[in-house]
Amino acid sequence: MTTAVPSAATGLTRRQAELLDQLEELFLAEGFARFTLEDLAVRLHCSKSTLYALAESKEQLAQRVIKHFFRKATEAVEASTVTVRDPALRVAAYLTAVAGALAPAGPAFHRDLDAFGPGREIYERNTGLAADRVRELISDGVAQGRFREVHPALVADTVTTLMFRIGRGDTARATGLDDATAYRELAALLLRGITL
Repeated sequence: MTTAVPSAATGLTRRQAELLDQLEELFLAEGFARFTLEDLAVRLHCSKSTLYALAESKEQLAQRVIKHFFRKATEAVEASTVTVRDPALRVAAYLTAVAGALAPAGPAFHRDLDAFGPGREIYERNTGLAADRVRELISDGVAQGRFREVHPALVADTVTTLMFRIGRGDTARATGLDDATAYRELAALLLRGITL
């Protein structure tokens, strides 16, 4: 049986943290728009009041789960580059980690995310932060003499544009590539363009 000991880092009980993880997994696989709170309570074997303890409405719950997903993804992506010193390998590791973090997100999740304003804002904010991080990594590589003299902001803007297209499903529709593969191809293309 799960105890109700709050997590110091999140203020959640262990059960609430488990529910957020389960909701994340469900939403990534099946989307979230079609579910009611009652549907979710049945799927997760909990009461609606347990879900109401996480958020006051289905929309707020969806927002919370989306934030939870992107926070975990950001932590995993950053952790993947912390020990990588070579600038080219670091950029590749970063974009590959982004691909890996987004891989569980299926078409239904992306469709629902795009149609849900608050969720789309969370996605766009995180994509913008990721693009800023790519710009920093490129600037570091240029400063170390490992990359050609490029305009890091222009390269980051180009990367951002493609990242948004990947997230909206535009790249999948245009190329047939899933998000993870598109990010790996982006990493390869970027590195071929800037590496000395």
